[in-house]
Amino acid sequence: MRQGLAEQASQSTVLPVEIGFLARHGYPPRMLHDASMIAELTGVSGDAVLLKQGWIKEADFYRALAAELNLPFVSNPQLSRTACHPESILAGLAPLAGRHGGFVVAPRGGTLARLLQGPPYTTPLAITTPSSLRNAVFRIEGRMIAHRAAYDLHQAIPALSSCDGASITQILGSIILALGSSICTVAAPHIGITVISVFIGLLFLGIIVLRLASSVLSNPVQPVEPPPRIPDAALPTYTIIVPLYHERRIASRLIAALKRLDYPAVKLDIKLVLELDDEETMAALRSLHLPGNMEIIIAPTGEPRTKPRALNVALPLARGRYTVVYDAEDMPEPSQLRLAHAAFMQAHRNVACLQARLTIDNTNDSWITRLFTIEYAALFDVFNPGLATIGSPVPLGGTSNHFRTAILKKIHGWDAWNVTEDADLGIRLARFGYDVADLASSTFEEAPSTFKAWMGQRTRWMKGFMQTSIAHAHKPTSTLAQLGFWRFYAAAALMAGTVLSALIYPFCTGLVIILWFTGASWPDKPLYALWYAQSLSLFAFGVGSLFIPAWIGLHRRRLWKLLPWTALLPLYYGLVSLAAWRGLWELVNDAHRWNKTSHGLARTSRLGMLQKHHANVVKTKSLKIAPP
Repeated sequence: MRQGLAEQASQSTVLPVEIGFLARHGYPPRMLHDASMIAELTGVSGDAVLLKQGWIKEADFYRALAAELNLPFVSNPQLSRTACHPESILAGLAPLAGRHGGFVVAPRGGTLARLLQGPPYTTPLAITTPSSLRNAVFRIEGRMIAHRAAYDLHQAIPALSSCDGASITQILGSIILALGSSICTVAAPHIGITVISVFIGLLFLGIIVLRLASSVLSNPVQPVEPPPRIPDAALPTYTIIVPLYHERRIASRLIAALKRLDYPAVKLDIKLVLELDDEETMAALRSLHLPGNMEIIIAPTGEPRTKPRALNVALPLARGRYTVVYDAEDMPEPSQLRLAHAAFMQAHRNVACLQARLTIDNTNDSWITRLFTIEYAALFDVFNPGLATIGSPVPLGGTSNHFRTAILKKIHGWDAWNVTEDADLGIRLARFGYDVADLASSTFEEAPSTFKAWMGQRTRWMKGFMQTSIAHAHKPTSTLAQLGFWRFYAAAALMAGTVLSALIYPFCTGLVIILWFTGASWPDKPLYALWYAQSLSLFAFGVGSLFIPAWIGLHRRRLWKLLPWTALLPLYYGLVSLAAWRGLWELVNDAHRWNKTSHGLARTSRLGMLQKHHANVVKTKSLKIAPP
């Protein structure tokens, strides 16, 4: 019988083997022919077209396959403990439990064709769906999956993980340094203050130089010359990972944004990662009838409850050559994946990551969202692109990071214990010899519109910068050897310098104000004069490095109406200082706590206004050319 089936399949000169059998199970030949044509144009298998386009339900397809092969279909396979994660899922093959043994298969593409055409099989087989096989593996390997997601980096390279926090050596060293500085300052104030200010000033100088140097580099928001459009057949599979937690309000908007991506749907591998107790988001997603290229992955119960742990659950299952991370509220430009692929093709192989530009969508919601927009314009349209151009380590943003999947897996993914896993990963990539490049494509994000929500998010960010500084200072000589002096200096300025400047910002500002209004004269003692001159110079240039990138970023975004709001930046960074002190308190008391930011609360939308304006322009042009 198997031989007869193979002969019938091979006689078809139109339909691929992997979908031709469906014609004998009542599926319209026209649909199968259309799937065959799309498969040829996009360079994928016919079954991928049918399933990822949603033309056939997964269960229906594999039930028909089981009937064709005269094999049992199991919707809830009970697997043997010898099943492996992620190998069994990626291969679509796992051993069944029980005395009789055998295997359950969920074949795709070439494996499916070989199963239909191949010689009679001698091992007992059963058919299931890929999602059922994945769920079955997660049931028996859930504890191991959770452990790997949390501890893979820590077990492979303990010195790079934030799991254990500061080492005893670091704690004792900090105490000795603090006591020594205090004693020196009391015993010899001029010498002590000068030495401390010079040491701290070196970190601040690094930040100032990097910010001002980035400001003089040309990094437009859009590509100067868009790359040629690559045929769909030449595009690789692209994995998209979206971690979700209590995102019921924006589930439909997220799915709509992913559907708008200008990339072949049959080559998208989209993974939506949920927590086990998030029933509301699960219900919202299932009500949307997700297309076949999106799968819901339930992260096994475990600690810590962080975004990077959820990402690590999905990463081993990534099938794409490239992997991008999006947040729940993200609305990337439709062309972003194609631009990223073109950029990777042109970049050196050491470029492991492309950071797209993040911009705030709900700018007009409140004063805090306006200042957040200014900050993001300075950071993602000026500072980070400049860092990438200079060759400095780049602290990544938490979303729209496009990776070479093989490299991301090689360096053990994200640190599940670091609450700014993005910034940490940017430094880690640099330590392993990889580069981050800029991607001139925008992703619109929703910013917290209330002070309370903003403070919770910013506290987490500052705490994460502290964790990153501590982790990469576990073995400073190793970090120095891997990065080299100048990149080590840049990384220290970007991480420790950012935290330290935020912590002492109000004190330095207050001191300058006091000196200004009291009319203090230039000090007579040389060492004290040196401290005085250095402090004033750093403060003046620091203020310049605060405003200049913001003005340039607003100019590049054409957000000139926000220029008056930049006058409030000194106050805004005073609030950042408050968040830094809260982050320090949390670092001591609850280091791995994840302050969740709620989304779906925006009242305004810049992207919506741009789309409406574009639609009106198109409508006006069509009216002008319409015949009388």
